[in-house]
Amino acid sequence: MRLIVGLGNPGKGYATTRHNLGFRVCEQVCERLSASWSGEKFSSRVAEVRGPQGRVLLLEPQTFMNLSGQAVSTAVGFYRLDLVEMLVICDDFNLPLGQLRLRTGGSHGGHNGLRSVIEHLGTEEFPRMRLGVGPVAGKDTVDFCLAKFRPGEEAAVAEMVARAADAAQVWLESGIEEAMNRFNSKATPES
Repeated sequence: MRLIVGLGNPGKGYATTRHNLGFRVCEQVCERLSASWSGEKFSSRVAEVRGPQGRVLLLEPQTFMNLSGQAVSTAVGFYRLDLVEMLVICDDFNLPLGQLRLRTGGSHGGHNGLRSVIEHLGTEEFPRMRLGVGPVAGKDTVDFCLAKFRPGEEAAVAEMVARAADAAQVWLESGIEEAMNRFNSKATPES
């Protein structure tokens, strides 16, 4: 089984904020895999599909961002997943708008959702994909992340979400190294 976790906050009020890019990518991957959201499990919205890559579970924790690790660790424990079989997707205000960065592990980098996942799993060593929403440019980071994108940014955001869904599919089919090689570049579409 493979697990794709999109980090975000539940509720319509947060749906189009910078902090909810993980959910947006998960929803696009769900569509592409012809899966459907089947309700709640592990304090999360879940979708499951069996395909050429095997069984894939999509997870959107409904615990709010700062408690995401509770839901993630429960799902990982239930399925006894090796963490290399999990991809966590989130926003990153340290990256410029449109840039993707995939890694095999590393620190939370100030992201409270990743911090919670790391604390609950007891390790930093799991694949993750960060989506650039920066620069913050002197603004309060919490207010910045919980704000909606400006109208002029939406085209770049839609393109980034589509590329992130592409990267998630490459991760499913070929692994993290291939996804990193193809998508860890500047904020332009892959050539």
